[in-house]
Amino acid sequence: MKPIVALHSLVTLLPVDLEPTDAELMAIEIELPLILAERDLLDAQIVTLDRTPTEIDRQRLRRARRRVLAEWTALENRATHLPSSGDAA
Repeated sequence: MKPIVALHSLVTLLPVDLEPTDAELMAIEIELPLILAERDLLDAQIVTLDRTPTEIDRQRLRRARRRVLAEWTALENRATHLPSSGDAA
């Protein structure tokens, strides 16, 4: 009896170094305030899933939504001031 095994090679080889690049770390650092604001909004929404929101819950949700919008605006403003790779020097 012959064992059944896969006879093809790996489709995608993994790189030896799985650490993020400097560019990826910089992108995460730039977006971190927005990521944290979205996390806080998600936390506020989770709290209200299984109960009727109190006034404090509603205030927390409004504050978290405003913070997400502010961080989105700040991120977009920073992005418009950064030179793109297609700009002529």
